[in-house]
Amino acid sequence: METIDTHPARQDIPTVQKVIAVLWPSFVTSGVATVLLFSAFDPQVVMLASGYENVSRTGAYSGGFFLLWLLTSTTCSLTCYFQRPCHARET
Repeated sequence: METIDTHPARQDIPTVQKVIAVLWPSFVTSGVATVLLFSAFDPQVVMLASGYENVSRTGAYSGGFFLLWLLTSTTCSLTCYFQRPCHARET
């Protein structure tokens, strides 16, 4: 049984463009999320409550941003992965 590719143009997209299509929106989203998160919570108070007394505000902002970027890039990657068409099972 022959499978039909419903998105032939998607295979022509360069890998660099696919990576940027994931990293750029996740970067912007994590920037907005960082602003919203640290507008609501003071990083010094959160660090003291969790036992990390030696972390500066800048370190907390940076760590929070990169953790949020990791989270949003993972969700963007999963969205791209699950957009691929499923092939019917051969029985």
